[in-house]
Amino acid sequence: MTKTYRLLAALLLALVGTLGLTGCADSKVDVSTATAIIDVRTAAEFSAGHLEGAVNIDVESAQFTDQISALDESGTYFIYCHSGRRAGIALDQMKQLGFSQVTNLGGLNDAASKTGLAVIAG
Repeated sequence: MTKTYRLLAALLLALVGTLGLTGCADSKVDVSTATAIIDVRTAAEFSAGHLEGAVNIDVESAQFTDQISALDESGTYFIYCHSGRRAGIALDQMKQLGFSQVTNLGGLNDAASKTGLAVIAG
């Protein structure tokens, strides 16, 4: 039994650690002091609908690292995509580049709900 409890404890710690790396916001967030809100989806997805005031930096483009590197590392950034997966990838890349204040808002609908920002097309 002791081995089972140790294994369960180790798995729980690993799960908590993994979830912590995604930086997902769980509830309402105040974006009034954000340096930028970044939509990391493709340009076509962004044009179909994005958060008001968001900028588009496609995490899957070859220019992503260059575009992110041009930003202020000490800034506060909120990122989102369609489901949260690509935002998690972007968050990890940004942290590797020295960014420390990055929050994954998840998918577009979650991001709109958490921030109170409107989804606009164009």
